[in-house]
Amino acid sequence: MFSRLRNDGRPLLMGILNITPDSFSDGGRFVDGASAVAAAEHMVAEGADIIDIGGESTRPGSTAVAPSEQIARVLPIITALVKRLPGNIALSIDTRSTEVARAALGAGTRIVNDIAAGADAGMFEVVAEHRAAIVLMHMQGTPETMQQSPHYDDVVAQVRDFLTTRAAAAEAAGIARAHIALDPGIGFGKSRAHNLRLLGNLERFANGVHAILLGTSRKRFMGAICSETNPRELLGATCATTALGVAAGVRLFRVHDVKANRQAADVAWAIRAAQHEAGV
Repeated sequence: MFSRLRNDGRPLLMGILNITPDSFSDGGRFVDGASAVAAAEHMVAEGADIIDIGGESTRPGSTAVAPSEQIARVLPIITALVKRLPGNIALSIDTRSTEVARAALGAGTRIVNDIAAGADAGMFEVVAEHRAAIVLMHMQGTPETMQQSPHYDDVVAQVRDFLTTRAAAAEAAGIARAHIALDPGIGFGKSRAHNLRLLGNLERFANGVHAILLGTSRKRFMGAICSETNPRELLGATCATTALGVAAGVRLFRVHDVKANRQAADVAWAIRAAQHEAGV
């Protein structure tokens, strides 16, 4: 699935489309259909390969949204985008709910972006039934509790082992290996030190077995490093992690700001490709 979205080998960009009133940096911006569709079309024009549509904020401290409410938020947008976007652009549903995933896949999405890594009963079976792809993310705790003193003995090893185990479970349920991507979950149940250690060891995740997704866009830990409290002012910080990820072999990047991250990803990819050609 992921390798087929681009035939030139360049990294894939997943543009974020939150149909929520309370997401951390863009809540309330795209709650009506026209603005959401326009935003998706703009991201595609700037170089997005995937549009990731979510009806539930999972920012630290957020509470769960009922599946019925998520479906009411996202389904009209999915239906409209299936009709309007080019066929080579994939739609993704950002949900941890099997019920929401089933509705979204039935409406035309091709990817489930699951922060709970298939914890909801039946998630893997629904994805397998639709021959869809899934992103499995690591999260310690829940969005409500995940930033309450997260602890790891070895964050890189524990996150990697968790994702390997969940990927094996997804395959056992009938999801093709090529349809599984893994996300270390930057900012989800991690301290700043944990996030930085994961970013410094991305090559330990990008081993060629599964595609790796990196989601750092506008994350709070970077604001602390840069002394910036407005998440929408963290474009440069996000692009730095995108370039770092490409150099480490990461395949997918989930971002708010597509154009700048497309440039960062493409330049980093060209440098990496030149190194490989030279045998460095």
